[in-house]
Amino acid sequence: MPEVIFPGPEGRLEGRYHPQKERDAPIAIVLHPHPQFGGTMNNKVVYNLHYAFYNLGFTVLRFNFRGVGRSQGEYDQGIGELSDAASALDYLQSMNQNAKHCWVAGFSFGAWIGMQLLMRRPEITGFVSVSPPANMYDFSFLAPCPSSGLVINGTADRVAPPRDTVNLVNKLHEQKGITVTHEQIEGADHFFQDPHMDTMIGSVTSYVKRRLTEGTR
Repeated sequence: MPEVIFPGPEGRLEGRYHPQKERDAPIAIVLHPHPQFGGTMNNKVVYNLHYAFYNLGFTVLRFNFRGVGRSQGEYDQGIGELSDAASALDYLQSMNQNAKHCWVAGFSFGAWIGMQLLMRRPEITGFVSVSPPANMYDFSFLAPCPSSGLVINGTADRVAPPRDTVNLVNKLHEQKGITVTHEQIEGADHFFQDPHMDTMIGSVTSYVKRRLTEGTR
């Protein structure tokens, strides 16, 4: 899988880009967890999400936020990281101008960034938010949430307690015109450590596959 370096708002950003042969393949970006707590694009959840989308026929990009790995800049409380994600999506779109669908997937801090990106980019047709930290970050900007997606978390998550995720999903359920699907993986922690990773990735795969065949927003 080619390593790529592309321009971000604060200098170079480092990524892994995995294209499909089909010119009109759907595209997805995958966003990693908190940079100050060891989050990188090679995080296990991020890596597995990347391959789940690739195996579903997506051209996929995952990358390091500013100040992580070989990405330039320094941590910016989520503000700069949102700009990084927008630059990553620009880069992905510039090389895949015929893509029919555009998805964003994020894990933990990356889920929070991904949901914000969703609000800014109407071309995003679906999202996957894994272990969104609804207890740490304000998600009230999702009013209204512009597209349907999947929120998935573990019932034994101590970093982002399930009750906060349930509250977030309940708020999103009040919105018309979109469907937010919520799945909880019994016994899984924040990081979906074995044996829960395969279950989580299986849920994501079946959800995305169903959405692609429905062709709905």
